[in-house]
This record gives sequence, C-alpha cells and structure tokens, in this order.
Amino acid sequence: MSFSSLKQNKSNAFAKLQKQLEDSTKVGSVDERFWKPTVDKAGNGFAIIRFLPACDGEDMPFVKMYSHAFQGPGGWYIENSLTTLGAKDPLGEYNRELWNSGDESLKEQVRKQKRKLQYYSNIYVVKDPGNPDNEGKVFLFKYGKKIHDKIMDAVNGDELEGRAGINPFDFWQGADFKLRVKKVAGYPNYDSSEFQETGTLEDLDDAQLESVWNREHKLQALVAPDQFKSFEQLQERLNLVLNLKNSASTSAAPVAATREVPAVEIQQKPVFQKKEETVVEETPSSSSDSEDEDVLDYFKKLAES
Repeated sequence: MSFSSLKQNKSNAFAKLQKQLEDSTKVGSVDERFWKPTVDKAGNGFAIIRFLPACDGEDMPFVKMYSHAFQGPGGWYIENSLTTLGAKDPLGEYNRELWNSGDESLKEQVRKQKRKLQYYSNIYVVKDPGNPDNEGKVFLFKYGKKIHDKIMDAVNGDELEGRAGINPFDFWQGADFKLRVKKVAGYPNYDSSEFQETGTLEDLDDAQLESVWNREHKLQALVAPDQFKSFEQLQERLNLVLNLKNSASTSAAPVAATREVPAVEIQQKPVFQKKEETVVEETPSSSSDSEDEDVLDYFKKLAES
C-alpha cells in the first residue's frame, strides 16, 4: 500500500482497529485465521484440505511449537516452552532433575508434565461438508504428530511399495489431504486420513494460485520470541503451580500430584538419551493425536484467572 493510500484510508483503518480491539476483548473470542474440522455428535468428521507452500518471505511451510499443559497443587500450568526457541526452559530443567532422581513416582510426574508438540501450516480448504463457507479459503491449521507423520511419510515415499516421495506443500505436484476424524477410546483419531493423487490445486491457473499464495499467513509470527514468557516469568509460574519454595532455582523439593489437561494427549513412556547420565527427552506421544484446542483454551482461561 502506498503512503497516499494510507492517508486516504485512515478513517477505514481506524474503524478496523476499533473493531479488532473490540473483538479481542470478548470472552471466548475465536481467532478466525484458524480452521479445524467440524465433527458430529459422535466425534467424527471429514474434510479435504491442501497444505500450502511457504509464504512470501519465509523458508518453511510449517513451524512447530512446544508447550506444557497440566494441573498441579497450585493451579494450571499452560505455557509455551522456551525449548521451541532452542533455549532452556525452567520446566524442562526441572523435569530432568526429577527423572534423574531415579524415583519412579517422580518419573511418573515427569510424564504428566512433559511437553506437547504441535505444528502450524497454511492450508487451503478444498471441501468442508460441515462448513461449506470455508471452501476456497486460506486458513492456519494446527495439528499434531500423527498428521505430521503422514506428511513425512508422503515426503519419504516407500521404495518397497514403489511409491515415490512428493512435496505435499507444492501447488502443482502436491496432493490434497483427506482428513478423517474418528473418535477412538474418547479421543480424536486421524489414522485413516490420507493424501490423494498428486496434481495442481483444483486445476487453478498460475494467477489464481498466486492469489491463494498471497492470502497466506505468516508462520514465524506464531513462534516469535514475543509469544513466550521469559525464563524468570515461567519459573515464577512453575513455583506457584507446583508449590516450589525456591524461586531462584528448579532444585526445590519435588511436588507430585500433577494432572494433565484432559483430552489433550494420551501419554506414553519417554524416549531416553544416554549421555553422562540418563535424562528424559520430552517428546510428544505418538499413540494419539487428540488435539482438543477448545479444552486447552478453556483451561488456559482457568490458569489465567
């Protein structure tokens, strides 16, 4: 937008700003940039989406975010993890101390407090039976390890099956993704989701594809440093939630009785790393991909109240 356009549209810009600020203060307001599948009463849903290439100015078509979500004696701890930025995180450091203690009850506490991994990508909605108004639009999509594994499987292909690898994020040689949601044992399951045959997105021409590309959202903004609290702020929150007495270090006496956010993730045993001592590597569960953002958002509000 040119400077002259900026000046001419200042009234409209002010009106948009007022509306955005008004919307941001509403309790339970929804970020309309994000899409998620509609599910029926049984918890089942279906849609066809297309993962989009990296937007202008960015190198990768996805970003990943580590976070924690559990309840301790002093309330809920729902925070983005600084390990996303490659930095030390107070809960990660504390979990290592608990794990290296050798106490099985403390190891169980670590499993409940371990970090959750989620990915963000731009998508184009090809078919959305639950909300047809979404079709033909670009959204942000948050997903977990199960769907990411399917993307990796498509990229790697299978030599034994004679299946060549593809770039699922490509406009021309990518593939639509059939997203099937089924409730299994009370959790959303995506096992039956799959990529279709490769081809140009909806047979659009280059001008139309460029229009789609220009509508993408910046992903790096989602994992920018300003999306994270400082180490000290996180330490303070952790001390409060776990009733830790030493505010300057995670070496305070361990406190058990933590509880996970329900319907977020089924836990499994952590993967081990062997260095000078045995430590726990916080990894997301691969046994389920039950990302219930509504539940997470609900408990985040509880944690902040």
